[in-house]
Amino acid sequence: MRVDDRLADLYSVDVLQDIWAWANNNWDTIGALTLQHLRIILVANGAGVVVGVLLGIFISGRGRERLADLILYLTGMLITIPSLAMYGILMAILGAMGLSRIGFVPAVVALALYGLLPIVRNTYTAIVEVSPAIIDAGRGMGMSERQLLTKIKLPLAVPVIMAGVRQAVVMNVGIAAIAAWIGAGGLGQLMFRGIQEPGRMGSILVVVGSISVAVLALASDFVLGALEYLATPRGLRGGARSS
Repeated sequence: MRVDDRLADLYSVDVLQDIWAWANNNWDTIGALTLQHLRIILVANGAGVVVGVLLGIFISGRGRERLADLILYLTGMLITIPSLAMYGILMAILGAMGLSRIGFVPAVVALALYGLLPIVRNTYTAIVEVSPAIIDAGRGMGMSERQLLTKIKLPLAVPVIMAGVRQAVVMNVGIAAIAAWIGAGGLGQLMFRGIQEPGRMGSILVVVGSISVAVLALASDFVLGALEYLATPRGLRGGARSS
């Protein structure tokens, strides 16, 4: 069967009905795989947020411009590595360290590394672009550098930092699907099973898995957008909403 014929068959009414029927009869399976997917995302991005925000704060200090350029360059390089190559590299490294070469651990490490760039970059940019007049006013009130950071810079940087977190999470929802290749579970299992399954059932599994990942990414973006708005100081919420 030609590729055009396969595509026509995939989008025929009968196949679409079969896709809906399979999904309707397997909500428990889809739900369980979605929870596995979310577990990977939450752990990976939780680690990425902690490391990324702390790293962004560190490189935003005075006299660290060259270090900031180096860190941003390295995190930018990480995101250009294809996901399968990243998983393969981590499997070798973790195996040499005596840790699990497949499954949850390499998936979490890979996604945490992928999510560093938007978080580090947004944290650094938001802090260094705080108005000097506001910082000078804080110093005039007798604030220390730590107080300037915690009471002025970070509160003003929250919307931009949250935007970086939001970008990292949505991006990693898609990349996490490939983690099924190394036995990490998640919605990617449906797609990989579909690729291996011949005939119409394979197409059904691929489509259901792809739609599920897309819906999860949209839902994550919506939830994080709401959290971004709530975490933004009231005086800045108008600008956050318009963006």
